[in-house]
Amino acid sequence: MNTHDIIIVGAGSAGCVLANRLSENPNRRVLLLEAGGKDRNPFIHMPAGLWQLRNNTRVNWNYYTEPEPNLAGRRLFWPRGRVLGGSSSINAMCYCRGHRKDYDDWAAHGAEGWSFDACLPYFLKSEDQARGASEWHGTGGPLSVQDLRYHNPLTDRFLEACTQSGLPPTDDFNGPHQRGCGLYQVTQRDGRRCSTAAGYLKPVLDRPNLEVITGAAAEQVLFDGTRARGVRARVRGKSRDFEGGEVILSGGAINSPQLLMLSGIGPGEHLAEHGIDVRLDQPMVGENLQDHLDVCTVVSINTRESYDTLNHLSAGIQYVLNRQGPATSNIAEGGAFIVSPLATDDRPDIQLHFIPAQLDEHGKNQLPGSGMTLHACPLRPESRGRIRLKSADSGEAPAIIANYLDSEYDRRMMVECVRQSLDIFGQDAFADVVSGRVYPEEGIDSDEELLEFIRRKAETVYHPVGTCRMGSDEQAVVDPSLRVRGVEQLRVVDASVMPALVSGNTNAPTIMIAEKIADEMSAGLANATAA
Repeated sequence: MNTHDIIIVGAGSAGCVLANRLSENPNRRVLLLEAGGKDRNPFIHMPAGLWQLRNNTRVNWNYYTEPEPNLAGRRLFWPRGRVLGGSSSINAMCYCRGHRKDYDDWAAHGAEGWSFDACLPYFLKSEDQARGASEWHGTGGPLSVQDLRYHNPLTDRFLEACTQSGLPPTDDFNGPHQRGCGLYQVTQRDGRRCSTAAGYLKPVLDRPNLEVITGAAAEQVLFDGTRARGVRARVRGKSRDFEGGEVILSGGAINSPQLLMLSGIGPGEHLAEHGIDVRLDQPMVGENLQDHLDVCTVVSINTRESYDTLNHLSAGIQYVLNRQGPATSNIAEGGAFIVSPLATDDRPDIQLHFIPAQLDEHGKNQLPGSGMTLHACPLRPESRGRIRLKSADSGEAPAIIANYLDSEYDRRMMVECVRQSLDIFGQDAFADVVSGRVYPEEGIDSDEELLEFIRRKAETVYHPVGTCRMGSDEQAVVDPSLRVRGVEQLRVVDASVMPALVSGNTNAPTIMIAEKIADEMSAGLANATAA
């Protein structure tokens, strides 16, 4: 049985970062376990290939929520990465950090040391910004951030329509001002996706002190009393025990609380119901689940400019020859951050993603004709859900209870999202191309009608967080150093530790979290060695 100094469970957006940084010390033995396989699928690396991955069980957990009572009892599809790079290998590559006040609020509510000023150095450390270094951006980091090589002409119309609606243009959603409209920067390098596997893990795979095992599905954390001593994982159909000095869970907002509960850390009564010995009664494990619920406004057009009519063969040849053209697009090319009439402070409270194609049910439902889609989501929802076990079987997906639209504020915000989207599609920039509404259907205009439309059509925009909340209070699952409270040698480092959603996409913040904790751990281990 091999002994490692650190065992990381999950080679996703956080896990690959940790594996890189914590193995920089050649005397530190690091093991990285990933339930999925290697990122060999060519569609992972071709940016526009992301739509080919949405149902691929080789790279995607393909989770579904429990029936959502406020969304007509629908079970919503929750794709999550199950491959080296995790969700950074299957996402739309939008590089967004959120708003300064998001992090300052974390710190003010008990996540000491996580203010924006404390986090910014780690955003900069991670980044290799193609535009060069500045007060807001870094260069030389593993994560390549670049401008899109190609965007659709309809995206230019979208940006024009946004300015006509009163939004200022911006070339940087991660600069001093978030409000405005512009093209998203993307985590790409020279026309290829830069996942955390590509940026952080692959360059260091030859380190003799780093071991990576794929196809290793964690079953439980092993303990000696209250001290974590390793991980049991199923590898090629057999359970294996891996010994380690410290265990880090980086499975994300679904899998990390699931593994804690399978290991006896969670709500005591719930664990007992499934015959799991309670090691630590921690009622908040799996609670505080938050996500950006999203609604798509879809219009049909009278031109052939959208990706609905794309010649895939021609685009593929162009990509193979010079990594240019539509295949380098992240599809969600343009965006905007809006301060709506319902905003409670000066932060944008709605985010838009513009798709120059018709999109319905995550692209699984092919709509006839040609069109455009505008995603809109409220950025700071009030509704909270939970993750729960369905059984003590680690191979069974947990129950995802998102509890969307549980708040009147959230319902009002979703209606406002549709109205903002319709307003933009109604601007002069689109007047000569829009031929009609697809969703919401023509004649659906009142608040009540729009809310019913939202109940039957809204979907996730893929940003679950919060289920292992960090804080300084006794109810927090992890402390500000992301150590699981009540046990030793166990941390959670991923999006599950976020106390609240950031105002934007969650991939860049998750990478930042891993960078910050890796730095803290390396400093602590160095000090301990010196002592």
